[in-house]
Amino acid sequence: MKLGFIGCGNMAFAMIGGIINKGISSTEDVIASDAYEPALTKAADELKIQITTNNKAVTAKADILFLSVKPQYYEAVIKEIKETVRENQIIVTIAPGKTLDWLLTGFGKPVKIVRCMPNTPALVCEGITGVCPNGLVTIDELELVCRVLSGFGKTEVLTENLMDAVVAVSGSSPAYVFMFIEAMADAAVADGMPRAQAYRFAAQAVYGSAKMVLETGKHPAELKDMVCSPGGTTIEAVRALEKNGFRSSVMEAMKACTSKAKGL
Repeated sequence: MKLGFIGCGNMAFAMIGGIINKGISSTEDVIASDAYEPALTKAADELKIQITTNNKAVTAKADILFLSVKPQYYEAVIKEIKETVRENQIIVTIAPGKTLDWLLTGFGKPVKIVRCMPNTPALVCEGITGVCPNGLVTIDELELVCRVLSGFGKTEVLTENLMDAVVAVSGSSPAYVFMFIEAMADAAVADGMPRAQAYRFAAQAVYGSAKMVLETGKHPAELKDMVCSPGGTTIEAVRALEKNGFRSSVMEAMKACTSKAKGL
């Protein structure tokens, strides 16, 4: 199975690294192109994959072709490669806002397309990817794509109307979490903790809390209540967060993110 990547930026690099490290594909079966040569050099040096600046060459070789360029470049890339795309080829996109209908119109012919939205924790093989196929993709082909995507984390198949929500809740959300970790660490530093140690404590607290949600099956509110002793320190911190609109701020940020995704 040959995998091709048009675009070899940070997201594609993370995806390829996970796929190779998990043994889902070998280095000789992966080829990537990019207009930015330093990105290609990094991929060749660190991932040992084939590289080129020719998008059509990648398209011709790939059984599964990932369009991993930024959304604003999709129209030009599709126009460039559409005559090279084959009927039995699977096209996987990672761009927010580019619907299955928009993509099919761009190719101008029946094409197997799978929309997906990965996130940067793919770099440490802890990503989660929302997946949505068009009607030309068979069940077996969808399972194959999900198996490839599982190289760098978890996958979930969902309907296309939820893809913009996926952008907000997982695609962009690592940035919110990093800001939260940074803010907690800053506060710990203000209380005298060395910065490197503060980052470790804050990051591990977030990691452990997320693991509790995933592994206990308990509602996040129930887990929160378990920490909040009557008259204690935690409920006082929660009161301060609520007073300053913590949950509302998060929800408004995600709403803004979803709105932006719809407009791309």
